[in-house]
Amino acid sequence: MFANRGLEIKTPAQIDQMRVSGLLVGRTLELLRDAARPGVTTGDLDRLAETHIRDHGGIPSFKGYSHPPFPATICASVNDEVVHGIPGDRVLQDGDVVSIDCGAIVDGWHGDAAITVPIGDVAAETLELLRVTEESLWRGLAAAHLGGRVSDIGHAIEGYVRTQGHYGILEDYTGHGIGTEMHMAPNVPNYGKRGKGPTLVEGLALAVEPMVTLGSKETDLLEDEWTVATVDGSMAAHFEHTFTLTPAGAWVLTAVDGGAARLAELGAAYGGR
Repeated sequence: MFANRGLEIKTPAQIDQMRVSGLLVGRTLELLRDAARPGVTTGDLDRLAETHIRDHGGIPSFKGYSHPPFPATICASVNDEVVHGIPGDRVLQDGDVVSIDCGAIVDGWHGDAAITVPIGDVAAETLELLRVTEESLWRGLAAAHLGGRVSDIGHAIEGYVRTQGHYGILEDYTGHGIGTEMHMAPNVPNYGKRGKGPTLVEGLALAVEPMVTLGSKETDLLEDEWTVATVDGSMAAHFEHTFTLTPAGAWVLTAVDGGAARLAELGAAYGGR
């Protein structure tokens, strides 16, 4: 298929291998969600993640990635930090939110997912931001079907967010293809019209990751050359899953249940094995 030239299309057996790495990421994020509370540092969460990934046969995807080399296992982005925050001595406080992005490699195959966790007593409008962002992710996944186009996903994400209030949807950062590398073609924007971009075919794996703010979509890159923060200081949320499509439907490789429950709620077919 000419339009899909350059994309990594996996065999069913290779997708099964990606499910192993995806499950490790999903279970690591569950562990971190339970551990994130007031008084814990972002560095504490990072050490917990690295230990869990390595103890279960994985390698952290992020550690040493790109230039300057990312120094940690997870990205931990607090409050107005949208993505790529570097874990360290920062102590999580009551009322914070922390976006935790995690990637793992098992036998050469990557999984990548993210959650945003409320810490203690969080403002209602911020909790609503988290709900809207996570729901938009699932709306995007549910909109995908074999024979559709990549832009159908972003169209569904944007369409849902726009019905929920005045939120900023980041445009400079997108989801991506994934497989033998963490970031691959195609880009998966969180906005746009339907029917654009590569065709969704069996064996294509994508990481879908809406990034949404309570204010502007504009961001700054901080001095550490990694952390991306909102220009206006508004709170941000980030949710992500790695998924694929089978003839039966969508299979969310980084969801512990494969996405079965949430897809069913949205009336979308589940394609897990």
